[in-house]
Amino acid sequence: MAEYEACILGLRLAADMGIQEILVLGDSDLLVHQIQGEWETRDLKLIPYRQCLYDLCQRFRSVEFRHIPRIHNEVADALATLASMLHHPDKDYVDSLHIQVHDQHAYCNMVEEEFDGEPWFHDIKKYIRIGIYPTQATWDQKRTIRRLANGFFLSGGVLGS
Repeated sequence: MAEYEACILGLRLAADMGIQEILVLGDSDLLVHQIQGEWETRDLKLIPYRQCLYDLCQRFRSVEFRHIPRIHNEVADALATLASMLHHPDKDYVDSLHIQVHDQHAYCNMVEEEFDGEPWFHDIKKYIRIGIYPTQATWDQKRTIRRLANGFFLSGGVLGS
């Protein structure tokens, strides 16, 4: 039921904003197939929700529903987390969120506590400036420093990217 309610709220908001074409990505296989008429809705509690969605869909020139498996739905999780953290004084206003997708690999490195009291980028900056690794650095740590250093430059002693 929660999936239907979230979808109804999203479609109402989009319709009220004057959006004419919409793509709805959902991780509820049941909802997507039921709203597309591929599966019948047997649960009596869901029938009014399904009818409400059908009625809302009539307000759009084009509506497409696609199922996104939960495991591939990281963007929805991130957006839900952002939505729960952001509060806007005007409840009817929604800030636009621009998302860019890059077709290249990205690296994620866990930043551990620095025991030397220096900031996390200190070793990278030192490597770029004079080409020296920390004295106790392992081969993997040196490789990571080299890889990260490729994305930075020094400008007047300031590390830039």
